[in-house]
Amino acid sequence: MNMALVSEISTKEPSSTSCLRRESETRYVIEAKKKKRMSNVTKCPSPAPVTSNGVFQDHENPLHSALPLLIVQICLVFTLTRVLAFLLRPLRQPRVVAEIIGGILLGPSALGRNTSFLHAVFPKSSLTILGTLANLGLLFFLFLVGVELDPTALKRTSKKSLSIAIGGISLPFTLGIGIAFVLKSTISKGVNTAPLLVFMGVALSITAFPVLARILAELKLLTTDIGRTAMSAAAVNDVVAWILLALAIALSGQNESPVVAVWVLLCGAGFLALCIFIFPPIFRWISSQCPAGEPVNEVFICGTLVAVLAAGFVTDTIGIHALFGAFVVGVLVPKEGAFGDALVEKVEDLVSGIFLPLYFVLSGLNTNVATIQGGKSWGILVLVIFVACFGKIVGTVGVSLSLKMPFREALTLGFLMNTKGLVELIVLNIGKNRGVLNDQTFAIFVLMALFTTFITTPLVVWSYKASESTKTEQYKYRTIRRKDTNTQLRMMTCFHSVSNIPTLINLMEASRGKGKLGVLRVFAMHLMELSERSSAILMVHKVRRNGLPFWNKGRTGDSSQIVVGFEAFRQLSQVSIRPATVISPIATMHEDICVSAATKHVALIILPFHKHQRFDGRLDLTREDFRGVNKRVLKHAPCSVGILVDRGLGGIAQVPASNVNYIVTVLFFGGHDDCEALAYGTLMAEHPGIRLNVIRFIIDTTSIRPENVQLDINEEDEAPMKIQGLDEEMLEELQQKISEEDYSIKYEEIRVSNDAEIVEAVNSYSQCNLFLVGITSGSEVAQMLNMRKDCPELGPVGNLLISPDFKTNASVLVMQKYRKAPGEVSVKQGDAQIDDDDDEEEEGSVTKA
Repeated sequence: MNMALVSEISTKEPSSTSCLRRESETRYVIEAKKKKRMSNVTKCPSPAPVTSNGVFQDHENPLHSALPLLIVQICLVFTLTRVLAFLLRPLRQPRVVAEIIGGILLGPSALGRNTSFLHAVFPKSSLTILGTLANLGLLFFLFLVGVELDPTALKRTSKKSLSIAIGGISLPFTLGIGIAFVLKSTISKGVNTAPLLVFMGVALSITAFPVLARILAELKLLTTDIGRTAMSAAAVNDVVAWILLALAIALSGQNESPVVAVWVLLCGAGFLALCIFIFPPIFRWISSQCPAGEPVNEVFICGTLVAVLAAGFVTDTIGIHALFGAFVVGVLVPKEGAFGDALVEKVEDLVSGIFLPLYFVLSGLNTNVATIQGGKSWGILVLVIFVACFGKIVGTVGVSLSLKMPFREALTLGFLMNTKGLVELIVLNIGKNRGVLNDQTFAIFVLMALFTTFITTPLVVWSYKASESTKTEQYKYRTIRRKDTNTQLRMMTCFHSVSNIPTLINLMEASRGKGKLGVLRVFAMHLMELSERSSAILMVHKVRRNGLPFWNKGRTGDSSQIVVGFEAFRQLSQVSIRPATVISPIATMHEDICVSAATKHVALIILPFHKHQRFDGRLDLTREDFRGVNKRVLKHAPCSVGILVDRGLGGIAQVPASNVNYIVTVLFFGGHDDCEALAYGTLMAEHPGIRLNVIRFIIDTTSIRPENVQLDINEEDEAPMKIQGLDEEMLEELQQKISEEDYSIKYEEIRVSNDAEIVEAVNSYSQCNLFLVGITSGSEVAQMLNMRKDCPELGPVGNLLISPDFKTNASVLVMQKYRKAPGEVSVKQGDAQIDDDDDEEEEGSVTKA
């Protein structure tokens, strides 16, 4: 029995030992697999400290801390993109081109090829923070894009624009699907087919609405027929592209079940419906609590921005990216009223100027042009660019021609609709993050977006030849002086701010002469700068006019201060007046002024001086850019020009006609410009409330050495005897008026021999309300006052009147008479008969030269 027990134990012992051995082997295998998995997982680096202790305390490199590194990155990106934008400005490229190029240059395609630079400035540990900040900026920028997009304009989209938009989407989307099959068989093997097809279709069919708006504004095409068609079609294109992008994101999820994609789309549609139901009433209430001219409550601004973040969180949770929520809230923000303006003003500079360029750098860090290797890859790049341009241009041109549009305009529209930009990069980055696009495909499409946007402006200029529309029209009355004083005088008064309006209205009242109905017609032009800011495009949508201005009728319901002020003056006076707004870049604002003056057959353009009066009476600089505008208008104007130094003519309010009591002084030295100033002063003297002093300065040339006398460059081509004859003719007409018992005019001659005597004589008339002088006032005067050249565009006498040493409260109007350009044909009597209704266009029409 014992032997049997021992035998049983001995037979079980090997079995137990083998079991333990197998268990040990299994544990070893599991540990080995775990170690292998751990070796394949990238170890996350320890988080960098937020701030550093400085180079002096711990000898620490500040770039190893998160905040100093982020500051360096932002400064570097801002500097590089602004320098590139400045270099590309002569080519009239939008800033987005400079930002795309800047991102590529900082990435592994250029500077990033230096691994020391890349690891020092853009280490992998910093990309999470950089990407978060960039996407936060992008979130708010898409909110601003939504604010720019007016949904009510989509309801008014004509069948023509809708057909062009559909044609511009359908063909490139179809070709994009074809490109997707090419990519899948070559450089994008292994990618899911469905999301790749949709992403490629969207990437090729998209049109960048914000970039297109700025290109149209830069080329003065926003209010032309082609500009309005392009904007309407691009708005439709933008909305369709976002819908297709939502579909692409839903299809590119990790779960391959189509049910999940359907749920994502349904939840997205439900979110959109909920936003349309909730936000508009809230925004309308907020707008009613924000009266114009008063600051908007901070709670409304912050609450809206938090709502943008919350909407972004909801759409990101649904699975269609946080950008969609921000964009939807922006679209629902009211486009009229102080609330929308204040909202954009608070957000746009920080977002567009600082945060948004970080997104382009993030795209540039993901773009490695070096991955495009071999003839096959470069061939695919050329194919993608060709197909993108061909599909968009041919699709748009084909539909346009079928709608009876001229070929040149149809081709220009095709070039415009081919504009890509930020939205294209958003699509590509989402595709790359979702694993739909690999590095090589991503680089190819980024270069395609850059190329198509870069060529848009040159191609539009070449095809449309917008400069042909700016040829000066031939018309007769280009100066104040004319033989028939009963003809209508047309003036264009320009101003930059509402503070200039009282002086301009009082000047108009003084210019109406005897007050006959219809004798004076004034076009009041509000000059506003078009910039890269989102509010500039929003401003364009509001006033609905740019390039060649949209002329506002008195019968419209515009409630702005400007229109109301001028409309009140029109009702109370005998002056026909029409306000307008022109929105242009400063560099080309003079073109708008000159073309509009020629279009409206204006005889005098009045420009605001680039300085304003302070409380102590001195003149302070408003903006140096405005001075450049004035100089260019003086050079290219189709009529006479006056520069108004505003010292408050008549005070800070409009003076009723019955209370007008002004003293106007004309300082007459001789020459064309002084004659034009005298003609204007004589016209003003016809007003019953104005007294005119004409002071003729006779220069004692015996005290001036002949070798120091220089001819004025503007009059050197005319004989001195001819100029002197014109002076005598003007003075003879003046004497005749005085002899007809016109006691409102006083004439005096003063003989001077040096600048001190000129200053003393002018100072004796400093108590008047308005000085009228010419820019070029004779060579002897220029010689005597040659030390006063602070503002050459005002001439020697104008500089004297604005100098700090000259004490006066009188405003100054410096005149330049129009001179016929070489080869210009004179208009015969009766060639340019102006009907008072010649520019009563239909509401919504465009003024063309």
